[in-house]
Amino acid sequence: MATFKTQQNDAEISDFLASVENVKRREDAIVVCEMIEEMTGWKPMMWGPSIIGFGAYEGKTGRWMITGLSPRKASLSVYIMPGFSMYEEQLQRLGKHKTGKCCLYINKLEDIDIGVLKELIQLSIEEMQRRYTWAPE
Repeated sequence: MATFKTQQNDAEISDFLASVENVKRREDAIVVCEMIEEMTGWKPMMWGPSIIGFGAYEGKTGRWMITGLSPRKASLSVYIMPGFSMYEEQLQRLGKHKTGKCCLYINKLEDIDIGVLKELIQLSIEEMQRRYTWAPE
C-alpha cells in the first residue's frame, strides 16, 4: 500500500503558527484552529511542516487527517476531505472562496460566513466518519 508523504508529527502548533509571516493569515488560522478544536474536542496535530490536522482515518493510501487547515501564502486552506460535490448549498452561502479537490481557499475570514464554514466542516467530518475507520486524536 502506498502511503502519504505528509505524515503526522510532534512539531509544536504554536511554533508553526508563530512562523506564519502574514499577520492576518496567522490570526485567521488561529481562529479556525481553535474553532475546529472546540467543535470536535480533538487535539490539533502537525502533518508535515505546514498542515494542522484533526482526527485521523485509515484510507486506501494510509493514515490521513479527517480535517485540517494550512495558512498558505496565497490563502488559508481548509481541508474538506470528502470534496465539495455534496456541499453545493453550503458553498453558495459561504461567501468569497475558491475550491480545489479537497481544499477550501479563503483569503480572509471577513470574506465568509463563519457559521457556514462550521457547518461545512461538521458535515465533512460526519461524512468521513461514515466512510472510513477513524480514530480521533
